[in-house]
Amino acid sequence: MNSTDYPRSGADFIRQFLPTSPYVKHLGMELADLQPGVATLTLPFTQELVTIGTVVHGGAIASLIDTAAMVAAWSDAELPAKVRGTTVNLTVAYLAAAEQEDLQATARVLRRGRNLVYLDVEVKGASGKAVAKGLVTYKLG
Repeated sequence: MNSTDYPRSGADFIRQFLPTSPYVKHLGMELADLQPGVATLTLPFTQELVTIGTVVHGGAIASLIDTAAMVAAWSDAELPAKVRGTTVNLTVAYLAAAEQEDLQATARVLRRGRNLVYLDVEVKGASGKAVAKGLVTYKLG
């Protein structure tokens, strides 16, 4: 990475990082929108995400929640001296089965502390049906 490629903000960092993440690529997640404090990601349906029949596996949904929260946490953050982050808490409430449909997660920052970011994440199916709700605590730096 040369000096012109070095991210100048958390949003720049996450825009560069997300498409290169092997796990994000593996699941097929895509960044749909990024605004300060808000991120929307999509998870296109594939047979590889199925648990039984045509139902999307809960682990894939939890991964979507976790990743959307990470993106929103970085969206309006200053770059710390050590560019690193980690989820320290993840709670998922599954509201309905996602049946053979693309999913969209929107993560919103609820509160930003010195290092911890608290986020709310909503997951909806392509039909608009609420599929899951997540609460995430993410640590920057």
